[in-house]
Amino acid sequence: MISPLEVFRKYINGKGLRNTPERETIIMEIFSVHDHFDVDELFLRMKDQKSKISKASIYRAIPLLIESGLIKEVFFEDGHLHYEPIYGHSHHCHLRCIRCGKVIEFVEEEMNNIIDRLSKKSNFNILDHRLDFTGYCPECNEKSALK
Repeated sequence: MISPLEVFRKYINGKGLRNTPERETIIMEIFSVHDHFDVDELFLRMKDQKSKISKASIYRAIPLLIESGLIKEVFFEDGHLHYEPIYGHSHHCHLRCIRCGKVIEFVEEEMNNIIDRLSKKSNFNILDHRLDFTGYCPECNEKSALK
């Protein structure tokens, strides 16, 4: 499998766009952690590492990273879109705690059967889906029970 940087370079070249060191730094940071993020979190992480990347550069890079298949939007919370790296990762869904914000990823094999049945039944070519469950993680659920 080729690296996320190579995927992005091929995408940029194919679009006739100019690649920049800033975009590559953003990609390297995203794929160094492999976690959900919003632009503010990514900017602060990079700032903590003494990076000179501006928040505007991150905002401009995000659509290109989505179009190139490296990341995707996963949910909107607290007024911010959240993203996750998807290149090199298997498809999964999310459990999100509404108290602490913890995100637990899970794979449910039955989802593939549901998608196949729905696709055949509707004659719809399903390319992707998002399934998020919200509630309380075990720790927050336990804290609620103690009150």
